Amino acid sequence: MTRTLLVAGTASHVGKSTVAAGLCRLLSDRGVSVAPFKGQNMSNNARVVVRPDADDRQDGDPGGDDADEDVGTDDQWGEIGVSQFVQARAARTTPTTDCNPVLLKPRGDGESQLVLQGDANDHVPAGTYYDEYWERALEAAEESYRRLAADNDVIVAEGAGSIGEINLHDRDLANVETAGFADADILLLVDIERGGAFASLYGTIELVPDEIRDRIVGAVITKFRGDPSLLEPGIEEIESRTEVPILGVLPYDDPGLPEEDSVGLPGTEERGIVGDDDGVAADRRIRIAVPRLPRLSNATDLEALADEPGVSVVYVPIDGDGTIDPLDGVDADAVVIPGTKNTVDDLLALHEAGFADALAAFDGPVVGVCGGYQMLGERITNAALEGTGEDDVVDGLGLLPVETRFEGTKRLEQTTVPVDETASALLSGADGPASGYEIHAGRTTTLEDIGRPLGDSSAARGAILGTYLHGLFDNESVRTAFLDHVAATAGVDRPTDEGASSSQSTETGGTGPTPYDRAARLVEENVDLAALGEPFVSD
Repeated sequence: MTRTLLVAGTASHVGKSTVAAGLCRLLSDRGVSVAPFKGQNMSNNARVVVRPDADDRQDGDPGGDDADEDVGTDDQWGEIGVSQFVQARAARTTPTTDCNPVLLKPRGDGESQLVLQGDANDHVPAGTYYDEYWERALEAAEESYRRLAADNDVIVAEGAGSIGEINLHDRDLANVETAGFADADILLLVDIERGGAFASLYGTIELVPDEIRDRIVGAVITKFRGDPSLLEPGIEEIESRTEVPILGVLPYDDPGLPEEDSVGLPGTEERGIVGDDDGVAADRRIRIAVPRLPRLSNATDLEALADEPGVSVVYVPIDGDGTIDPLDGVDADAVVIPGTKNTVDDLLALHEAGFADALAAFDGPVVGVCGGYQMLGERITNAALEGTGEDDVVDGLGLLPVETRFEGTKRLEQTTVPVDETASALLSGADGPASGYEIHAGRTTTLEDIGRPLGDSSAARGAILGTYLHGLFDNESVRTAFLDHVAATAGVDRPTDEGASSSQSTETGGTGPTPYDRAARLVEENVDLAALGEPFVSD
């Protein structure tokens, strides 16, 4: 029988994703067949993965009675949240849409796009979701779980938010429902950095339904800075009051896994810097400005840059009225416009904040990824399909001679494209292909002859580059070429050796342990896994 452990939390951002990834890697290291699962996720950081029935779909089966007749052989791909993608990699298994069967992608104004088993559905308000889609979502989660359980010895499930939300216990798919249909044991996490950890832990245990409380096999305190012995009186008291054992205290540590959502990013109205704590002197740093879009998605595209020694990623608020240059005082050497769940509304926000004029006056490299690429063009047509307004045509930022038209279907694909370094100075020196994924509804066409450094899904002119390829900077050759160009144009001698190295590490390259391995060691060294029983305890 498949063993399921649900890693739940007292709140969001308490370390569930990291612990789940660490457990997946630990079990994989021991030869256990393990897969991740999150019944319902809310995140705009998505990944494109294969569907479990991809072979049937490639043979021409559109995938069910309700499927679009236009679905072709490319319908082998679907979307899941980034954490389950990462956890599947940690488990050394192929990530599929079953790992995250229900994904809600917020787009603003209280609406989210509903993605069921990889298929993008309507944009729905929360109330509509529970009134009209809840049963379908629950059925999808149960079906996906059964498929995973049939092929694996262990499922490491991740909860969402707090398992103690009493207003949601009758419709809590990621926590309460998953614990029930998966017959899961529960490991409860609480973040001590926020303060009030013991009260939060006690209150959560008291508020969960009785059948859920009986499933809690232990709790773990996360993100602790200092001497764990200082917690002993509180641990003894909480164990006495709840009869739930505290199985470990995790020190504050970041293994380097991608962020699940935007909680870890600076707020939309504040300037924040990521990557400036690597010890590299200010005169050897390059600064990459990123507009903090209100509906920013796939922010993980920027993490590979921020992880490089001597690179600071500066998130710039766009809440101005256009009277002040939003790049003023940033000292930016380059600008990267990231993806967004709502290109049209975020483009309008950029216009209102004066970003079009700021970019026109900026003389450094500018890169747009996915929605950022669409914004760099001359215009967006059929815009009402994407935005919340009624305008059919919205002016772009005017930096590339391209036009984007929104359509009702998404392009989802994992892809590898050749890199033509001669088509863009920003990629001079890059060699080999670049791999990543595309996930977008717009179709972009060129208005004149223009460079195509990354195949048809890209455009470049001078120091401006647009591309649909998410994960662009995860490709070392591309990342190095881009940063070398930025440093050269800025007159900065950025570090390339001197013992400074990127914290990026992959399964096949780099030095030292991978983020998956670091997450596994964090859990193994600080959690009493023996209390979880087989197969979590090592021989």
